[in-house]
Amino acid sequence: MSYLVLARKYRPQCFGEVVAQEHVTQTLANAIAAGRVAHAILFAGPRGTGKTTVARILAKAMNCPQRSGAEPCNTCRSCTEITAGHSVDVFEIDGASNNSVDQVRELRENVKYMPAHGRYKIYIIDEVHMLSTPAFNALLKTLEEPPAHVLFIFATTEAHRIPITILSRCQRYDFRRLRQTAVSTYLAEICRKEGVALDAGSLDAIAHEAGGSIRDSLSLLDQVLACGEKAISGAEVLDILGVLGRRQALDLAEALLGGDVRRFILALEEVFDRGHDLKKVHADLIETLRNLLVIQTSKDPGRLVDLPPGDLEALQGLARRLPPLELQHVLDVLYREEPAMRLSSNPKLALEMAFFKTRQRPPALTIEALIRKLEELRRDVGGAGEGPPAAGRMAPPDRLSGEHAPPPLKRGAAAPERPKACAAAPGAAVDAGDGAGESAWQRISARMAQMQPSLAAQLKKCRLRSLGSGRWEIVPPDSAYAAAMLRREKNTALLQQVCAEVLGADARIAVAAAGAPPPAPAARRERSQALVQQALNHPLVAEAIDIFNGKLIDVQISQEVDK
Repeated sequence: MSYLVLARKYRPQCFGEVVAQEHVTQTLANAIAAGRVAHAILFAGPRGTGKTTVARILAKAMNCPQRSGAEPCNTCRSCTEITAGHSVDVFEIDGASNNSVDQVRELRENVKYMPAHGRYKIYIIDEVHMLSTPAFNALLKTLEEPPAHVLFIFATTEAHRIPITILSRCQRYDFRRLRQTAVSTYLAEICRKEGVALDAGSLDAIAHEAGGSIRDSLSLLDQVLACGEKAISGAEVLDILGVLGRRQALDLAEALLGGDVRRFILALEEVFDRGHDLKKVHADLIETLRNLLVIQTSKDPGRLVDLPPGDLEALQGLARRLPPLELQHVLDVLYREEPAMRLSSNPKLALEMAFFKTRQRPPALTIEALIRKLEELRRDVGGAGEGPPAAGRMAPPDRLSGEHAPPPLKRGAAAPERPKACAAAPGAAVDAGDGAGESAWQRISARMAQMQPSLAAQLKKCRLRSLGSGRWEIVPPDSAYAAAMLRREKNTALLQQVCAEVLGADARIAVAAAGAPPPAPAARRERSQALVQQALNHPLVAEAIDIFNGKLIDVQISQEVDK
């Protein structure tokens, strides 16, 4: 074919033309000028950043008899042959297709012979990580002590796959991924040479899609220029490349973060109708949300967000209006849905479901707001006698969540007094829900759990009531087993010992018949159940459980509230 693609047409021919890799080109130029070039060099880095190009320039510089300083002349026989790719002294080998040990043995035999025209015989092995382990082992000795006229140059995108024995014998240079502004500037220069007018937005879109690769950006520019027009609009560039514009990605992100169902669905439908890859759209959304989060948390986002100034300002304006916790929640949901998007046969539906999952929880509260609301709830509970009963006392904060406990309440808040154990009136039935009985029964159960857990488990099913004059009765449930266990001689003695510790030395304990009717009035039971249900249904309780990812273990009714 007579047409030469831009990536080959504008391939740099000297160190000064290489884009944004000065840390490599300047070091190599200094080494050439000082005569300190290593016999084995490894170029590592992302695709399309200039590894093979720099290897060819280095080969020309090492064999050029007319070079000026470190730059090759590009006019002598050696330089023109290397540029054309048919030099007899420079061998470009594809590591992927020449990876066997037999081919490395053949290379070892050929290095003995002197170069035909130049001063060095140079071997450029591209994608060297594709060599097999036996091939690497066969190359070790030759690589460590090659003949004086041999130079090895390796290039790879996956340096971690190269054995350490090879890496230790090479001088390594790492190529950097290019920033979007550097790629856009380079593309603008190419367009000027080609006589094509492209606006800055179109160049930025091409540079962004290239992902820091010069070769990829030139291939995309070639595709855009293939339409045959001298002036191409930004919308046409996006249509030709089939990519999502920054404005469209920002609109989708705003609808997603704002919970605007209609706007998001319509924008997604438009993107789908235009034939965009929705998996790529999902990745663009995650990148946009990541940039927003970085802008919110960084003092210098320009160094961390690789975008042109106009797009960066638009994101900064949106970031100022967003709650940080909501942004983190939406980003977390989208990131967790990435496997479903990747594997789904219907990515449009998967993306819509991801949107609805972001709306499945109420807006998150800050810690300060949660503390304030807990204080309000505590005041409501404390003042239940003055107004409508607010709720039962919640379980302690450390019981709401097994992992993250809510912060303590403010200092100085009055804590409700603990009811003192006192003797009930003679003949009065006292349940665990009444003041004296509740306090005594809790202490008896806690003490018994330390001494004999199996008996304590049965006590949890029982009730305690006072018969007056220091006499107490345990009422077991309608279970013959529980009653029999409590009446065993050793268990009765243990119960008497514990009750003497808790209720006083003159306390006497007895076990009632199984299934005795509860002595508490029906009205009191109904009121207690209503308070428990009110506490369970309180919105602040549900909000605290959701924020701390916990669960409600128990609801205890305060004596003051239950009066």
